[in-house]
Amino acid sequence: MRKLVSIIIPAYNEAENVRHIFDKIKVVFDTLPYNWEVIFIDDGSKDETINTVMALSKENNNVYFLEFSKNFGHQLAVKAGLDNAYGDCVVSLDCDAQHPPEIIPDMLVKWEEGYDIVYTIREEDKRLSKAKRSTSNLFYKLVNSLSDIELEAGTADFRLLDRKVVNVFRNFHETEPFLRGLIKWLGFKQHGIHYSPAERFAGSSKYSVKKMIHLALHGVTSFSIKPLYTAVYLGLSMSLLSLLYIPYVIYAFYSHIEVSGWASTIMTIVFFGGLQLIMLGIIGIYVGKMFMQTKNRPNYIIRSTNLKDQS
Repeated sequence: MRKLVSIIIPAYNEAENVRHIFDKIKVVFDTLPYNWEVIFIDDGSKDETINTVMALSKENNNVYFLEFSKNFGHQLAVKAGLDNAYGDCVVSLDCDAQHPPEIIPDMLVKWEEGYDIVYTIREEDKRLSKAKRSTSNLFYKLVNSLSDIELEAGTADFRLLDRKVVNVFRNFHETEPFLRGLIKWLGFKQHGIHYSPAERFAGSSKYSVKKMIHLALHGVTSFSIKPLYTAVYLGLSMSLLSLLYIPYVIYAFYSHIEVSGWASTIMTIVFFGGLQLIMLGIIGIYVGKMFMQTKNRPNYIIRSTNLKDQS
């Protein structure tokens, strides 16, 4: 009996890419001895994404969709796909075709060799601006230095998970899952495959610098409390440095030296005020995570789907 490969594709305003990525996947699986299905997760798109997917599902009996009630974010869209995919293994990739489906056969080979997780590592894309590449490298350095996980630079959300790994994932109910980190944290037998990203077929990237910063902060605070220790060490260091000011105060007192100007005073206040805000912000992120988690709200809401409950 042929094994079933489930492919999950989160999509946000990707109407122009839906048919293109499906056609590329179909070409790949026409040469492989597997049954396969594609599950599109519409993440609250404002264009014709869901209508395009629905039309595609009527033309192909192995195309399914999950339509979110609003935009819940890429990571939760992938999580929803994992929650609703029942293949012997599950492959996740983006809808913009930058994750080349042509890599899937190599991933399946490693899976058949016994690897539970086959993840991909993106080679540096020279077509991107220097600023974009620098930001990406900084993201991984920040996550690795301030968290308890180690991510290779270029690790992508293009991966294959064995059925038993997916079953474990379904027990996770974090409000903001950082999937790249969770994959590393899970353990299991893992293998990385390098790939060169293809050009986006249509549309533009949904990851702005602001979203990258948010993802980095979220990744760090999801797997470590090192930032809290860093804040403590920074505050202690500043307190010790402030002791160096005491000799000057004593000297000025006995020498009757007038303290000139207010600029230095204001600068000191602003500096330490900013430092305190950073520390409070770090603490606030952790408290906020606990606050959102205790609400126990559903991670996402499905507005419509053509998937039948297989649980």
